[in-house]
Amino acid sequence: MRKILVVTGTRSEYGLLYWTMKRINEDNELELQLIVTGNHLVSEYGYTVETIKKDGFKIDEEIDMMVNSNKKSGIAKSMGLELIQMAQTFDKLKPDLMLILGDRYEIFIAATCAMIMNIPIAHMNGGESTEGAIDEQMRHAITKMAHIHFPGAEYYKERIIKMGEEPWRVFNVGQAGIENIKRLKLLNRKQLEDELNIKLDKKIFIITYHPVTLDVENIGQQVDNLLEAVKRFDAIYIFTYPNADFGSEIIINKIKKFVKENSNANIFYNLGQKIYLSLLKYADVMIGNSSSGIIESPIFKLPVVNIGDRQKGRLRNNNIIDTRYTHDSIYNGIYKALFNKEFKNKLKDLQNIYGDGLTSQKIVDVIKNIRLDKKLIFKRLTY
Repeated sequence: MRKILVVTGTRSEYGLLYWTMKRINEDNELELQLIVTGNHLVSEYGYTVETIKKDGFKIDEEIDMMVNSNKKSGIAKSMGLELIQMAQTFDKLKPDLMLILGDRYEIFIAATCAMIMNIPIAHMNGGESTEGAIDEQMRHAITKMAHIHFPGAEYYKERIIKMGEEPWRVFNVGQAGIENIKRLKLLNRKQLEDELNIKLDKKIFIITYHPVTLDVENIGQQVDNLLEAVKRFDAIYIFTYPNADFGSEIIINKIKKFVKENSNANIFYNLGQKIYLSLLKYADVMIGNSSSGIIESPIFKLPVVNIGDRQKGRLRNNNIIDTRYTHDSIYNGIYKALFNKEFKNKLKDLQNIYGDGLTSQKIVDVIKNIRLDKKLIFKRLTY
């Protein structure tokens, strides 16, 4: 029986891993091992380790590695703590293969540790680009450490191959977020109101703004501009928490102050996949700089106002309105999303570029059947 180790550090990443983890867990030829770390173990971010437990997954190790700090060095120190504990856990669990997703520093450390310890790495969502975030470098570094690649689109598959990865290692499995939408039974509007305890009787704005890690000095002004632009519209504002990156505390404090001063504004640590995706179904516009706006929103034909450079470089559909960080640019983007007839007509013909929703099945088929031998571990460039 192959032992497949999954490492997860954030709520959004766990949501994308869920169906693959479930399929591994139910397969008679595979054993799921699970390490939970990062934001999952932080109360300020909803302590989402409890969600994982409620979903029925057995957690083999909880690695608490977050260093509380307002300095950039806090993240680097957290990474050091994680690496030590990760190595100890790998020694204990002895996985046959590690499956990870994305580009965050928690996952970068997991990949680094597995590479040093000669544990094969399967990586989801490689080949993408987010030029405004340090995640860009993390993702490509993980790609060069990984032995099996599960990109979310054909374009990303070709990009990984152009990075020198051997084609036989690269499998286009589509985006896991599409599978979530297709397999979850979403809430109707009344159920959604009951879950949120909010009367959704106005236009609905769902807003997620993460730190732009390569431009942290201007985060305060960026958030001020966003909030001033949003406030000019009569709507229900639903904010979700940013990632725990340097600068997130500034964003959270400003949003909390805004929520306190505006009765139609709400902020949530963790909505969970069903509530979050149901919100996308009924929202009038999504605002911010989250990858969810790029990947999941097109399924709902939802207009997205994408602010700044954080998602620059990703494949995108015609529902995306890119804006600068200025108040006027953000306001004009929201206005276009809500009232521009030509733009709204284009949404009717949106085509999904991110797969057929069979991601977990495709991944499990590969990790069950691929040979875990020296050919897999010994990588060579194919330039």
